[in-house]
Amino acid sequence: MLGNKNVAANIAVKNLEVARKFYEGVLGLQQVDAEGQHLVTYRSGSSTLLVYGSGLAGTNKATTATWAVGDDVESIVSALKTKGVVFEHYDLPGTMRKGDVHVSGDRKVAWFKDPDGNILCIVNG
Repeated sequence: MLGNKNVAANIAVKNLEVARKFYEGVLGLQQVDAEGQHLVTYRSGSSTLLVYGSGLAGTNKATTATWAVGDDVESIVSALKTKGVVFEHYDLPGTMRKGDVHVSGDRKVAWFKDPDGNILCIVNG
């Protein structure tokens, strides 16, 4: 039923202007639409990311959105660090950490948070 339909990630934020500075200025996403002061739509590759104002922002303790970046994990981590992004470190079974990148076999993953504490991820897969 939904297997051939597009899906969008939704990220709740407390302050849309602060979020816009992060998603546009730090992550480099381009706005494609907006609905007043409550919702901004970004295009990321062929996907859509909806950032909207909510009092429940930052309450999710799991990964909110993941970008598959191929072999660019380390270079993107480095670029984001120069913009002040702090990466999360987790103790995961079967995983070692090389700097801010978690490595498990061929898989490389790095997690970071937006200003509201939403957990975002980049992965090589």
